[in-house]
Amino acid sequence: MAAHKAHVSAAKKQAVKDFASIVKDFPIIGVANMENLPSAQLLRIRGSLRENGVVIKMTKKRVLKIILEEGEKHKPGLKALVDKLTGMPALIFAKDNPFKLYKTIQSRKSSAPAKAGQLAPRDIVVPAGPTPFAPGPIISELAQLKIKAGIVNGKVEIKEDATVVRKGEAISAQLSSILMRLNIQPMEIGLDLVAVFEKGAVFDASLLAVDEKAFIAKIQQAHTEAFNLAIECAIMNSATTEFLLGKAFTEAKAVALEAAIPAPEVLDELLARANSQAASVEGLINK
Repeated sequence: MAAHKAHVSAAKKQAVKDFASIVKDFPIIGVANMENLPSAQLLRIRGSLRENGVVIKMTKKRVLKIILEEGEKHKPGLKALVDKLTGMPALIFAKDNPFKLYKTIQSRKSSAPAKAGQLAPRDIVVPAGPTPFAPGPIISELAQLKIKAGIVNGKVEIKEDATVVRKGEAISAQLSSILMRLNIQPMEIGLDLVAVFEKGAVFDASLLAVDEKAFIAKIQQAHTEAFNLAIECAIMNSATTEFLLGKAFTEAKAVALEAAIPAPEVLDELLARANSQAASVEGLINK
């Protein structure tokens, strides 16, 4: 008996065909998770990204899997994104580099209150300082969450910073309520970029989250240290040659002055020094 062959609907075939041309046209292909993203905000983000040349395409996960596997023919390594399809996945197409794509998507995110059951996107800290609460049951509620508090000037004040949940841990209903009352909004609403493909390589979002200021500061520090090492070792290059020549001239001049070598560069100073010394001797003789 012949094996039953899975039926692929005309709609799925057309979706794969439509995606195929996009896969060919865009060098940067990413996977995003749209879970918990309100439809109204998705529409705004989609329109905003389109203005920046970024295209978002959505369909069923099974179809996305087929699209990525088919795309492997034109872009080797692309099917590695299949393992990144999570939650409510979508494909993102761009022509900029992965780091710029990540930054563009992150800039469209907004803060939101935490709901019970959600996983913390990072360590959530309740900072020390005054609160708007009057003394009452709130103190024991804070204590249950290991938040140290006391009464200052008739108001509840948190005594020290408290990490109330670690990254990846579930947020309880009690903690959600306290965070909301403290106006702490630790969640982010927006596209959750999972991974990006470029030229056969797949970059997880964690690799793309670069602190530009810190990165530039490290480059500047490395340049300074390399320059100092080159000067110390007398390594001549485009950055050090002028400085090394100036240093060598200064040191040679100092040697010439010390040894009274009548080189043109130090002759005036030698004569001035000799004249000064002669004047001193003359003064001693005339006493």
